[in-house]
Amino acid sequence: MNFKLMARINAYILVLESAFMIIPMFISVIGDERRSAWGFFFAILVTFGVGAVLWLATRNAQNRLRAREGMVCTGVSWILLSLFGALPFWFSRQIPRYLDAVFETVSGFTTTGASILNDVEAMSRGCLFWRSFTHWIGGMGILVFMLAVIPLSGKNEGFTLHLMRAESPGPSVGKIVPKMRETAKILYLIYIGLTALNVLFLIAGKMPLLDALCTAFGTAGTGGFGVKADSMAGYSAYLQTVTTVFMALFGVNFSCYYLLLRKDWKSVLKDEELRLYLAIILLSALCITVNILPQSDSLYDAWHHAAFTVSSIITTTGFATKDFNQWPTFSKAVILTLMFCGACAGSTGGGIKVSRVLLLFKGLRRNIHQILHPQKVQTIRSNGRVISESILTNTNAYLSAYALIVILSFIAVSLDSRFSIESNFSAVMCCFNNIGPGLDQVGPTSNFYLCSGLTKIVLIVDMLLGRLEIFPILVLFSRSTWKKLN
Repeated sequence: MNFKLMARINAYILVLESAFMIIPMFISVIGDERRSAWGFFFAILVTFGVGAVLWLATRNAQNRLRAREGMVCTGVSWILLSLFGALPFWFSRQIPRYLDAVFETVSGFTTTGASILNDVEAMSRGCLFWRSFTHWIGGMGILVFMLAVIPLSGKNEGFTLHLMRAESPGPSVGKIVPKMRETAKILYLIYIGLTALNVLFLIAGKMPLLDALCTAFGTAGTGGFGVKADSMAGYSAYLQTVTTVFMALFGVNFSCYYLLLRKDWKSVLKDEELRLYLAIILLSALCITVNILPQSDSLYDAWHHAAFTVSSIITTTGFATKDFNQWPTFSKAVILTLMFCGACAGSTGGGIKVSRVLLLFKGLRRNIHQILHPQKVQTIRSNGRVISESILTNTNAYLSAYALIVILSFIAVSLDSRFSIESNFSAVMCCFNNIGPGLDQVGPTSNFYLCSGLTKIVLIVDMLLGRLEIFPILVLFSRSTWKKLN
């Protein structure tokens, strides 16, 4: 194990995190929020201090990293990012209990949006900004950002690919340009550009600047932390529509945007995952619209809130304009199904991913054909390319681990007898799939404050497992991971 290089990478991450905290600290200073400002100041000192010590202790680290070490480094970095990111909330006493602060921070960085706050509007402006900013940082990934701005590797060093593959969502992660660092730069430039465009549209709708920034951060990272107690319900129909559109846009594979920049419209239009993703959104919104029409003011009202909710849930953002707990059972069933599905691979959304759903159905169809024609060799293709058996094997392994973790987590949180079965199951699903609001007692008008300490720890682990697609966290608990490598 190249512990020195892994420690050095984590040192860079902690220093970056301390730099990110400077912005909300100044917001607190400008807003005369002294306790919040001091909370950020001490958090910056601690985070930067630990990062600086790690950096000084690893100056002679060799730039060599294997795939297994890339996974370990990614898992550890996200845990450290969350533990230190919780300090401003805890030091400022905005969230008095450290476990609650960690829950809120993990929910932020993993872009889940599940909250323990009973009165979000009572929080300081600086902490509100930091809370939403964690969505934006975690949306594309802190390691991807680090690879884009810090020259970690020397000439011909390829270990950056292992880090990016461990952090980026989807069944397979590749380069859109020959160099991985350039790929990271392109992805972040697209991310920044879409976020800025979102902010401009929100400001055009007369949303206050801080609200616009926090909403755009939550939309871009598909996180869903709001600055209002009613999430997005109190804003105008225009602002809700803008958010609906941008949530859907951030659920698209970012490589499609790169192809659009290259004016390769044909490849984008033929993308099977994108077409299925848009078809699911349209069909789900239509089904919910018809189902909730009798309890809506008009057809437009039903469509408006159905489209917003579908866009929010499938992209795992978690914003809400209506309490869908009050909708008919069929609509809630559609919403629960969308929790499983998730957005496209290579986006900021969570869930299983549309690409895996596509591979699952294609694999099932191939197996049926092989039963009928056992002598015939059949391959699975996506966008005209043959899908390798290793990707299919990894997809099946992911789905198996996914099902097992959901079952075990559901059993664990069910020890908390204060919640219904519907609440416990949806809590696991919304945290593991990084969505935010669930159903019943953890619905869009409720929160996770009353959960027991054990339940919060289980859900924290689920959020990390979901954001990092299971394996970078699981390898931390494997004995073979820590055996010395020659």
